[in-house]
Amino acid sequence: MTVRAVAAVDLGATSGRVMIGRVGDGSLELELISRFPNGPVEREDGLHWDFDALYENILDGLAEAVRREPAIESIGVDSWAVDYGLLRDGELLDQPFHYRDGRTERGVLDVHHVAPFDELYERNGLQFLPFNTLYQYRADKSLPDADTALLIPDLIAFLLTGARVAERTNASTTGLLCIRTGEWDLELAERIGIPERLLPGLVDPGMLLGTLRPDVAGRVGKTLPVIAVGSHDTASAVAAAPLSSPRSAYISCGTWGLVGVELAEPVLSDAARDANFTNERGVDGRIRFLHNVTGLWLLSESVRAWAAEDGAPIDLPVLLVAAAEVAGDIPLFDANDATLSLPGDMPARIAVLLRASGEGVPATRAAFVRSIVESIADAFADAIRTAGTLSGREIDAIHLVGGGSLNRLLCQATADRSGLPVLAGPVEATALGNVLVQARALGAAPSALEELRALVAATHPPARFDPRG
Repeated sequence: MTVRAVAAVDLGATSGRVMIGRVGDGSLELELISRFPNGPVEREDGLHWDFDALYENILDGLAEAVRREPAIESIGVDSWAVDYGLLRDGELLDQPFHYRDGRTERGVLDVHHVAPFDELYERNGLQFLPFNTLYQYRADKSLPDADTALLIPDLIAFLLTGARVAERTNASTTGLLCIRTGEWDLELAERIGIPERLLPGLVDPGMLLGTLRPDVAGRVGKTLPVIAVGSHDTASAVAAAPLSSPRSAYISCGTWGLVGVELAEPVLSDAARDANFTNERGVDGRIRFLHNVTGLWLLSESVRAWAAEDGAPIDLPVLLVAAAEVAGDIPLFDANDATLSLPGDMPARIAVLLRASGEGVPATRAAFVRSIVESIADAFADAIRTAGTLSGREIDAIHLVGGGSLNRLLCQATADRSGLPVLAGPVEATALGNVLVQARALGAAPSALEELRALVAATHPPARFDPRG
């Protein structure tokens, strides 16, 4: 049996990975090569990413991947959405801003003064999120100095190959892509002061972007092509979600929980807009009709605060086991409350919300964790019900993929609160989607998306959680 190998660069908001994917007839495997931290860096002018360190870690990971597997045939890059780097004459002007930086508030006011949200939704189909790229652009004082703006995975592809492009699944999160045509909305860009020169040509997943620059190839150890994948990590994750039927919903759960259904056409109704549901592009032109729900961010920030308080690491798995044993009524809070979006003392902020709603504040950390998990699950269940109503689908199952699929307490709570079975896994759905799109472009995987998902289901069978009570 011939097995083909590719390298997947998969970047999240808290960590990045380089992985080797191996695809054969009925086989699909991942090998983790390197994992490195990623996160915001506070500077005098606000929150940034340490992009230089991120890129160095990527190159080191790719070099190690080629050393371990000389037969690697290509590279694909995916990352979180909305953030970007500005270039002038091929040079990065500064470290990219972090989407949680407060400057975006100014951008929201300016954009909505020119183009009200109702009009934006009709044009781009996106839910309101204050950090969507068009708001960031409007607030970015360096914009006039740049000749190109590249989203994070496109920026990495440029540094690897020299190609200046925008991959459509990620471009659809900017607010500047026409939801009906899949092309840049240049009239909107002009109205809100974004020069056309900043917007590169659009490409689809599976397209060859170019080959590694000679200096990069020398460092990596091999001249390789870079192939566009679903460069928005959620697009890659949904491509690999082993949806069991057309009525299945998905939750791609990590720092965020992306909750929705896959459609052939966008839903642009007033009800969808008012429910803050978004229409983003997926692999093969599918529409990811979904809602952003705050995910494991609440838990990771709480653990970080407790670790700082104790001066020692927190054993989260032990805490989750204890949380599962908590009996009685569990106090709930709004997991999507805006006060929970920034880094800081998360337990204190949650306590404020609980008191304001008349709920008791948990007395132990285990009870606090249980409250967090149940509140996230409640938000997931609500979003699932709304997705079904707005899309006209009767949801029959929920596929929960990503890091959250390892959290058994969250999976069971989501099943209980939604009344639907939860099929958990694969954990590495994003990397698998990245690998499969590359493999398909190389002729090493089936052509139909449903066949790719069938391969995932056969090689990474999900764990099932049925609703109780």
